[in-house]
Amino acid sequence: MAKKPTKFVFVTGGVLSGLGKGITAASIGNLLKARGLKVNLQKCDPYLNVDAGTLNPREHGECFVTRDGAETDLDLGHYERFLDQELTYSSSLMSGRVLLKVIQDERAGKYEGDDVQIIPHLTAAIQKYIKRAGEGFDVHIVEIGGTVGDYESLSFIEAIRELGLKVGRENVAYVHVVYLPFLGASQETKTKPAQNSVRELRGLGIAPDILVARSEKPANAGVKKKLSLFCGVGEDAIALLPNAASIYEVPLTLEDTGIADVISKHLQLKVSKPHLKEWRQMVQKIYTPSAQHFKVGVVAKYLDNQDTYMSVFEALRSAAWWNNMTIDIEWIDAEKLEKEEDIAVVLNEVDGIVVPGGFGTRGLEGKIQAAQYALKHKKPYLGLCLGLQMGVIAAARNAGVQAATTFELDPDSTVQVILTMADQKDKLHTGGTMRLGDYRCNIQKGSLAAKVYGTNHIVERHRHRGECSNGYRKQYEKWGIFASGTSPDGKLVEIVEGLDHPFFLTSQFHPEFKSRPNRPHPMFSGFMTALQKDNK
Repeated sequence: MAKKPTKFVFVTGGVLSGLGKGITAASIGNLLKARGLKVNLQKCDPYLNVDAGTLNPREHGECFVTRDGAETDLDLGHYERFLDQELTYSSSLMSGRVLLKVIQDERAGKYEGDDVQIIPHLTAAIQKYIKRAGEGFDVHIVEIGGTVGDYESLSFIEAIRELGLKVGRENVAYVHVVYLPFLGASQETKTKPAQNSVRELRGLGIAPDILVARSEKPANAGVKKKLSLFCGVGEDAIALLPNAASIYEVPLTLEDTGIADVISKHLQLKVSKPHLKEWRQMVQKIYTPSAQHFKVGVVAKYLDNQDTYMSVFEALRSAAWWNNMTIDIEWIDAEKLEKEEDIAVVLNEVDGIVVPGGFGTRGLEGKIQAAQYALKHKKPYLGLCLGLQMGVIAAARNAGVQAATTFELDPDSTVQVILTMADQKDKLHTGGTMRLGDYRCNIQKGSLAAKVYGTNHIVERHRHRGECSNGYRKQYEKWGIFASGTSPDGKLVEIVEGLDHPFFLTSQFHPEFKSRPNRPHPMFSGFMTALQKDNK
């Protein structure tokens, strides 16, 4: 029996960046999966980096890590949360990785003397990565990063144009996301930028099958008719997508436009009636007001935009929804905190403290002081990766070991309670070499962590180079903490919690990567429960 071909949905963007192509791609995936299809998602980024591990989080947002250890763009976090499935290394593709492979193949003589060119060699390599990622799925959705017209994106655009010819147009749907600006002076929604973007895409050989038009405010029906006339896309294949209060409402808005049915029909997919009842209930819960209102302080140093801690913020919000709470996330500048004469003035204003991951020395002392305060004043504290390391140092200093530090702050110190992992000492400036992806952890029976998880054996995702020094583990109880979770061989500390504290829970891993809007992570739910108890 012949294997059914994988169908492809390519999502491109025009007019300007940051339109929400990732949310659009994830939402389409959500709707197709709700129709009983096996769906995968992939992000193709034009950056010349091999992966996202070395990108500045202040500019590009968080680095999301997959279960198999790929350092990826934050859009993969959206994909996982909207699909509620774990993705892999194949779902993230950057130009640097493809170029490196082409050059390595050329050096190895695999092109047999051909003059290696963008077309057909680079585009063929891109297609190979895309097709391989889509194997075994009914539908493979591919988001092309950047904006149509960017020089660096041209090879990807050409690759998906060629792929449409190779696999057959009945097996490919092109979705183009555009922007509709609103002019306040004339109270008018303008379509010209969208028209120009579609014209540019057509000039590159791709005629969009679907148009998703983003706007700040809802656009009237006349806008759809105008877009259809000048862009050559049927009105039934145009979705007007105004801003939503929650990104999780977007799949439902798209469903109401009928776009998922248009895609299914275009690709000749056999689908079932969409099962969106649970998703609708979740969105209703998001919008249901709660009398329980709390303020969570996130002690951080990358304060330029929320994207830097996207998964942390989404994990906090989902845990709040499912615990019938409303939370305000308060940014606390770690650098300013370390210069604050009385940090109680700042930290008294929040109900709980979160210290997320990060790298480098900037702001570390402020994070340590925040953890010290949480320990002394019994304030709920959730430490993620770096937050665990700062928590251990805080406990040591509170107990009188004032010289306690980390390899990052003082590489020459003899009191490093946090060390560089043995296999990482020669890789401090090398991409893709940290302890990455899923690792198992054993949790001590009767601990807070065991209570929160409801089990003694877990698997969580990692991204770090530092570890707790085993030379100081025997002193933990004197410091008022203990290691409640370790690697199966007992050599690596995975979870540290407070001994006489209502909720001081820290992890060397990143639990936020496995949190879902419809299924919050246990550590974040536990943190929310602690906020409620602390404020009774």
